Amino acid sequence: MLRTIDLRGRTLTAAELLASVPRARAARAEALTTAAEIVHDVAARGEAALREQAERFDGASGHALRVPQEHVDEALASLDPAVRAALEEAIRRVREASAAQVPPPSAVELSPGARVEQRWRPVRRAGVYVPGGKAVYPSSVVMNVVPAQVAGVGEVALASPPQREHGGRVHPVILAAAGLVGVTEIYAMGGAGAIGAFAYGVPAIGLEPVDVVTGPGNNFVAAAKRAVAGVVGTDSEAGATEILIVADDSADAALVAMDLISQAEHDEQASAVLVTPSQALATAVIDAVTERAARTRHAGRIAQALAGPQSAVVLVDDIAAATAVSNAYAPEHLELHLADPRVDDFVNAGAVFVGAASPVSLGDYLAGSNHVLPTGGQARYAAGLSASTFLRPQQIIAYDQAALAEVADGIVALATAEDLPAHGEAVTARFGR
Repeated sequence: MLRTIDLRGRTLTAAELLASVPRARAARAEALTTAAEIVHDVAARGEAALREQAERFDGASGHALRVPQEHVDEALASLDPAVRAALEEAIRRVREASAAQVPPPSAVELSPGARVEQRWRPVRRAGVYVPGGKAVYPSSVVMNVVPAQVAGVGEVALASPPQREHGGRVHPVILAAAGLVGVTEIYAMGGAGAIGAFAYGVPAIGLEPVDVVTGPGNNFVAAAKRAVAGVVGTDSEAGATEILIVADDSADAALVAMDLISQAEHDEQASAVLVTPSQALATAVIDAVTERAARTRHAGRIAQALAGPQSAVVLVDDIAAATAVSNAYAPEHLELHLADPRVDDFVNAGAVFVGAASPVSLGDYLAGSNHVLPTGGQARYAAGLSASTFLRPQQIIAYDQAALAEVADGIVALATAEDLPAHGEAVTARFGR
């Protein structure tokens, strides 16, 4: 089920490591082309395009694109008490953790009367996307909305696909979660089309363009974010999920296998990777995955994900080599099942889960951390969703006349060197020169 990539006995350059890690490159390239077409169709035709896409991709028609409040109220009233309690605890934990992500304003006095201040301003309006295809993600409502609220965003709109089984309504558990966090602007629209609608707006249904679009999804949702970049801000491209586990002989093969399976059940394009110097562990994990995956509810989906080019067991010479592979891969989720986990060595990962008692499932729901994380190697340069996603640093410059005089000659010298004399004259004019 899981293929093996044997890198033992080889010294690889950074470029060779990047080429060796398992990726579904063809699927991502196809998604980018298709997603761009869907986004541009929504930008051009608005509601008509959204309705055609809903019928084509979700099997829904004739539904309310803008969700009426009574749907939310009904969903809240029928929400399972245990699920409600879990969501309320998740909201509490994510709200507390997100508050710690808001940077305080700072100021520096460079000389008497020369002050530069940095403050953080929230965007006015955010659009958050919550998937609802092969699975239902009320947890993603919490992970998207709560950080935006903590950041101080004034308007938060939410989109999730219409569900054929629910008469074209958004899934009731997602609606209930939206009700718990106080979102009232909700749209029944999914996939790349929803991202395009947020970016360009759809006046016919009262949807104004947003300033930032966030949220996880499949590869088409991730690609749609790339298609709207420059029109709106986006978080990282949180596409089909990834787990990479670095493990040694101290690891429990059954737990490693279950964690690989748990992420593979998201989607056929999900990535599940084990990197280890232990042949014995690799064999035990492959056997455990083969036996356990067949007994899960989504066995077919899991089998396809584990058999795809994006999943593998990677054999390496030692933990140093495993660390290098992990940093080249830059996984969305990194689990360390190591006798001596040197966390600081693993510099490229969306989130790091340390030890057998910290599975990715914990981060998906109740760790307090955010589960909207960069995929496709973007953790080398991009961060997961946080309150800072919705904040813009803004510099405030305040010099008095004496402080400006102190640097005036330098400004004139640099303006002259750059052949921009009016820049210098804008300063000297303030001194009657």
